[in-house]
Amino acid sequence: MNTKHMGTYTKLVHAGHHPDPTGAVTVPIYQTSTFAFRSAKHGAELFAGGDDGYIYTRLGNPTIHALEECVAELEHGFAGIATSSGMGAVSVVYLALLGQGAHMVSTASVYGPSRGLAEKHLSRFGVTATFVDTTDAEAVRRAMRPETRVLYVETPSNPAMQVTDLRAMAAIAREHDCALVVDNTFASPYLQQPLDLGADVVLHSVTKFINGHADIVGGVIVTRTEEMYRRLRPLMVALGTNMDPHQAFLVLRGVKTLGLRVERAQKVAIEVARWLEGRPEVAWVRYIGLPSHPQYELAKRQMTGPGSMIGFELHGGVVAGAAVMDHVKLATLAVSLGGVESLIEHPASMTHAGMSREDRLEAGITDGLVRYSVGIEDAADLIADLEQAFAAIPEHARLAPAGRG
Repeated sequence: MNTKHMGTYTKLVHAGHHPDPTGAVTVPIYQTSTFAFRSAKHGAELFAGGDDGYIYTRLGNPTIHALEECVAELEHGFAGIATSSGMGAVSVVYLALLGQGAHMVSTASVYGPSRGLAEKHLSRFGVTATFVDTTDAEAVRRAMRPETRVLYVETPSNPAMQVTDLRAMAAIAREHDCALVVDNTFASPYLQQPLDLGADVVLHSVTKFINGHADIVGGVIVTRTEEMYRRLRPLMVALGTNMDPHQAFLVLRGVKTLGLRVERAQKVAIEVARWLEGRPEVAWVRYIGLPSHPQYELAKRQMTGPGSMIGFELHGGVVAGAAVMDHVKLATLAVSLGGVESLIEHPASMTHAGMSREDRLEAGITDGLVRYSVGIEDAADLIADLEQAFAAIPEHARLAPAGRG
């Protein structure tokens, strides 16, 4: 059944599924490393690329392929490439599109390890990167160079919750003949399709919203064109960053409820964000669904909903933030996001600890910034949990000067 022109919820349930000889309703787990050839001629045809069958799971697997096809349909792309982790997806894109002497422009508040990979590792091989506020199109233009090969944007960004105008970024990328790559993890394909807005490549940590159950680690890349797909997939195969079939099975299970989970979580998140905005202990709140968000109007045009990620800073900075995170009982103090359970963390000391303090502040990641991934629990219970945690903030830290927002 071709689901390409069907609705989003239908795609979430059915995209990538093909009739199985056993009649299995869900995609089976093809937990095998290798596949038998029908004959020597068949094996030769497979290796020559003249047959669509399977050879070895690092090269391709029916369970993994079903997930790749599903996410590619959701992103309105040519094809997908599933990887063993979100950073596996980032690594494939970087290594396929950047070579010695190449330059990349990227969102300053991008996910910490994505920035670290460029700054600490690819730099050893002659790759340079400039990190800027990509919500400022002119700043992006100024950062571009003749040798720029990739414009890498994360929107909404992690954890500053900045929204970048993807149509404007696509125009800049075309002007400089470079690839626009978008990390769409925070939005998920349910809320945003960057390829429709001009991106060449979109990627996700499927560990987050797409899977949604905090029980796997994985990534996926989707390309707009066949040409780009042919550039990226051989790198995944060569690096051995393929996803495992059991991972793919679990993600296929999780993606079926993506729409339901996102709709529920963002409904809860707006209540929590409004409550936070009215608290005297809070210096500022960054939630895309609040009119106070700097890119509120852009987000309404570019996304179909605000999602469930909240950033906020307490007046007491690190001291107040530590007190809150040490005293929440319902939200879990842990990294990651996008699951059915609410998670809370401190980016400066956790996900972005590898950045210098100067770089963090420049990217809007202040010392007291708290990142809150709202789950599907009852809003009243999450608010009560935060309220009792706020009560644990030391008196001297309640109204101390806040960091830059």
